[in-house]
Amino acid sequence: MTKFIKVINNKVTNIVVAEQDFIDTLPDKDFYIKDDGTIINRAGLGSMYDSIRNAFISPKPYPSWLLNETTCQWEAPTPMPDDDLNYTWNEETQSWDEVII
Repeated sequence: MTKFIKVINNKVTNIVVAEQDFIDTLPDKDFYIKDDGTIINRAGLGSMYDSIRNAFISPKPYPSWLLNETTCQWEAPTPMPDDDLNYTWNEETQSWDEVII
C-alpha cells in the first residue's frame, strides 16, 4: 500500500493509503499525488504543495516567520535558545518565552 495525497489548488484536502488500482478508479484520480519518498516534508491536511520544490509546506504559524527555502519549513526570525528549557514563540515581542511547567 502507498500513501496518496489529494491536492486541489495546491492545498492538501485528503490523504489516503491505498493501492494504485484503487486510485485509478476514482473520478478525481488526477488530483492525487503518489508519495514516492522524494517529496520534501510530510503532507498534512491544509498544507500546501509546491510542485516546483516538490514539497509540502505547512500553514505559516506566525506572520513574522520566514520560509527556509532548503527545508521548506517555517523558521522564527530569532532562533529558539538551545538549552534544556521549554519555549513558546511570542509574536508580539518577536522573542521566545520560557514555558514554566
